[in-house]
Amino acid sequence: MATLEDIGVSAALNILTTFIILIAFAILRIQPFNDRVYFPKWYLKGIRSSPTHSGALDRKFVNSDCRSYLRFLNWMPAACMMPERELIEHAGLDSAVYLRIYLMGLKIFVPITFLACTVLAPVNFTNSTLCKAAKNLTSSDIDKLSTSNIPPESESCRFWAHTVLAYVFTFWTCYVLMKEYEKVAAMRLQFLSAEKRRPDQFTVLVRNVPPDPDESVSELVEHFFLVNHQDHYLTHQLVINANKLAKLVKKKKKMQNWQVYYQNKYERNNSKRPVMKTGFLGLCGKRVDAIDHHTSEIKKLSGKIADERKRVVSDPQSIMPAAFVSFKTRWGAAVCAQTQQTRDPTMWLTEWAPEPRDVYWKNMAIPYVSLRIRRLIIGAAFFFLTLFFMIPIAFVQSLASIEGIEKAAPFLKRLVETKFIKSVIQGFLPGIVLKLFLIFLQMILMIMSKYEGFVSLSSLERRSASRYYIFKLVNVLLGSVINGNAFEQLNSFIKQSANEIPKTVGVAIPIKATFFITYVMVDGWAGIALEILRLQPLIIYHLKNSFLVKTERDREEAMDPGSMGFHTGEPRIQFYFLLGLVYATVTPLLLPFIIVFFVLAYVVFHHQIINVYNQEYESGAAFWPDVHERVIAALVISQLLLMGLLSTKEAAQSTPFLIALPILTIWFHRFCTGRYKSAFVKYPLQEAMTKDTIERAMEPNLNLKDYLQNAYIHPVFKTDDEDGSRENENVLIPTKRQSRRNIP
Repeated sequence: MATLEDIGVSAALNILTTFIILIAFAILRIQPFNDRVYFPKWYLKGIRSSPTHSGALDRKFVNSDCRSYLRFLNWMPAACMMPERELIEHAGLDSAVYLRIYLMGLKIFVPITFLACTVLAPVNFTNSTLCKAAKNLTSSDIDKLSTSNIPPESESCRFWAHTVLAYVFTFWTCYVLMKEYEKVAAMRLQFLSAEKRRPDQFTVLVRNVPPDPDESVSELVEHFFLVNHQDHYLTHQLVINANKLAKLVKKKKKMQNWQVYYQNKYERNNSKRPVMKTGFLGLCGKRVDAIDHHTSEIKKLSGKIADERKRVVSDPQSIMPAAFVSFKTRWGAAVCAQTQQTRDPTMWLTEWAPEPRDVYWKNMAIPYVSLRIRRLIIGAAFFFLTLFFMIPIAFVQSLASIEGIEKAAPFLKRLVETKFIKSVIQGFLPGIVLKLFLIFLQMILMIMSKYEGFVSLSSLERRSASRYYIFKLVNVLLGSVINGNAFEQLNSFIKQSANEIPKTVGVAIPIKATFFITYVMVDGWAGIALEILRLQPLIIYHLKNSFLVKTERDREEAMDPGSMGFHTGEPRIQFYFLLGLVYATVTPLLLPFIIVFFVLAYVVFHHQIINVYNQEYESGAAFWPDVHERVIAALVISQLLLMGLLSTKEAAQSTPFLIALPILTIWFHRFCTGRYKSAFVKYPLQEAMTKDTIERAMEPNLNLKDYLQNAYIHPVFKTDDEDGSRENENVLIPTKRQSRRNIP
């Protein structure tokens, strides 16, 4: 059990680690040779040029301006100076709304923290329950500020304080949620109305096209839409199973990269041609000339790619019963995407097509009829993963304790009993262990989402985020509390009678707050600081720049701007919402640590979105309903846990008044869903008609068919020029502003 001293040591270590990381970032970012790592977005927009191309030889690589080192922290205020409207133009609505989640956290928790620390903390502290139970119960000084320190059957005013503030916290959270939902819905509609022309505005994805013995899929699709949407149908593009072809193309690109690497190596030292072994990982097999080997392999792959391309185009088995159907107007696409096409609701299924950058082409080849089976399999797999993943977490966390280390390695007993080492282990190690487990989990959940068959990157990330949040709720919050208390309070359970056990559980649940304080510091402080340091992209870029880069285009490809990572970042934010709401009335001391996380994360991700991340797609903040629902779920969970906690305290007068809270919260959620959610799942026909009318007036000679002809063709069928031009149509317009003060 971590004590107040252990928490202090952990806080000092995490603050020191965070500060060192931020100092390292501030120094590395101003070095010219790191410019493409820390400002890649400006290079992709064509606004920034490499500082290593001009100046003295030493200044190309090292910043010799001493004044810039004195202003090494000026990136923090600069990161927050860009107005929201300009941020949307620069990075897209998804990025701007993602930052609003952090602002919403501050709006919710700053007032709650003030009230909880000024009202509830004194109410909890002015008791002596834990002192009297010190012989039977494991606790620390921090727990004296929690409800564990209030005795059962206490004066009614003490539990009434928790009950009244639970209502205050709920009403304030709901008020902020409603205002944010309203604001983001308005931002989305404004964004869609002001956005430039994109292929997905005119295109619908049609799936489960019924087979016809007399017509091909292409003829059937064209005939159906000419009959049922005769005034609006424009063209269509079939979905083709080109997964094998895509693998060959990917393998060829890999071979070409290695060929460039060996060619560069030979040019630097042309006295000896590079050689390699053809066996496993280049460790065994026949020794051959590396350049000639890769040249011959590329030639063979080019032949295979040409043959596979012909086969895919001519083979009816490669044609999937699905198509991207484009319309002459946004209005026609909206009507088709939001209506049922036939009396059979299982055929001719239509939905809005994801934008071309958002399409996950590999899953387009999955038959629609198999999706339900796949999702059933993954649902069962996720259930067992959630259920049994608790076992290794509990086991490893038990080893990451003083007792576990002494048992596994008795010769370290004297070392770990040292005061400072003991504080580090109890206040730092459990959070690190849990963080490592969750890193592997993120990859597993994304693989599971891909197997389910979602056809867009945005839907893949939203499903993975949903599962990640559920997992953290069950295993990290509930699992840590239940397992932790079961182990830590085992001695107390054995000695007490059966009717005393519920009371002990009621006292023990808040005690787990010390573990979550250490987790917030490790994950929310040091983890966020590591995000801005970009250590892995920094190392990879310099390795590629040293060995693979030959041209300016190679150097641009070596940059790895990355993206927001919604499937990992959003569940982390939501978990802190959950912790804050659960422990606001239980252990208020946790709240200041969460506020520090929201402040630090807001500044860091603001900087990353402006200077680094290049978002792969733009969904128009379609994820916001999920954000709202998860905060509502956190509210309901916190209310139910508080009811259970007070019931163990025999607070018979105040506990029944909490029953109305979950009911009111669910009613509020239904109200917000009915009022605002349609803006995120439907496109108003009035808005579509208005935009179509304006476009016809401004561009009467627009050839829309030519614009949409190859918008949704599989990437492996595009030439390099077509691919580049299409990508340029989908990226956001570079920011045009009078002042350049926000540009680094």
